[in-house]
Amino acid sequence: MGGRHIVPLWGLAVRWLLIWVYNALALLAVAYVLPGIHIDGFISALVAAIILGLVNTVLRPLLVVLTLPATVLSFGLFIFIINGALFWLVGSTLKGFEVEGFWVGVLGALLYSLSSLIPMLFFRRRNRQRQNVRQQNVRQQNNQDQNNKRKAPITIDHDPS
Repeated sequence: MGGRHIVPLWGLAVRWLLIWVYNALALLAVAYVLPGIHIDGFISALVAAIILGLVNTVLRPLLVVLTLPATVLSFGLFIFIINGALFWLVGSTLKGFEVEGFWVGVLGALLYSLSSLIPMLFFRRRNRQRQNVRQQNVRQQNNQDQNNKRKAPITIDHDPS
């Protein structure tokens, strides 16, 4: 495939699984720190982490676009309100995960977001290192191709007809 690198599917699955477990642990830590957030156990934290991920993937972008004027007028601070509302929504609808109030949800969402940054930064750094290695391999392959072209003899075809 030339200099192209394809990430194995199992590698992506393991990465998503690690991030999911880490987010569940982060959710348990947030519940431990904030008295207004309650989680029944690790399984409930896993379910809540996946539901929060889905809600943040599907609903959050839509809400951000719809509330763009308020976000601009508040210099971006309205994003905290959106995050808190979604955190509170999931906590009020999911059994085993409870958020007692809106402002507890805002603070919980802030802590959860901060704790979720750690694995993202870790994986981003590892991906950047892999990308640098891939770029070096591509450069070496291109240099070898150019050297092979220079060494190839020049042939002239004479067509007698």
